[in-house]
Amino acid sequence: MADFQALQQKYAPVVDMIKKFEPYGAKFVGSDLVGEQYHLVAQVPSQVVLERVWDIIKQVDPQYADLKHEISNTGGQDGSYTIQSGDNLSKVSDLFYGHANKYNEIAKANHLADANKIQVGQLLDIPLIKS
Repeated sequence: MADFQALQQKYAPVVDMIKKFEPYGAKFVGSDLVGEQYHLVAQVPSQVVLERVWDIIKQVDPQYADLKHEISNTGGQDGSYTIQSGDNLSKVSDLFYGHANKYNEIAKANHLADANKIQVGQLLDIPLIKS
């Protein structure tokens, strides 16, 4: 019999990542044990966020054989983000892509001539980047 608490702990980074995106429309619905698998139910606001969650799943366990998931995308492909005090595009890039160096993709998608010229409250489109 699978140990629910052990699986819960194993997949905690995935749940944590989903919860990081709650201000942007993500929702961790819940988890339980289904047979020998950790059953994770969540909603994410875009394909960009879904890809980020999958990055974490694959970091936790590349085979994820003990995971049964129902992670639904409730939005479109691209995401959005409102600039907060202390933000820069590298920080936003790290949140959405797991790499700070993709900030130029965000700048291009938002027609920003200078990636350093962003303002608190500014709404940015976060494009889905195909690898």
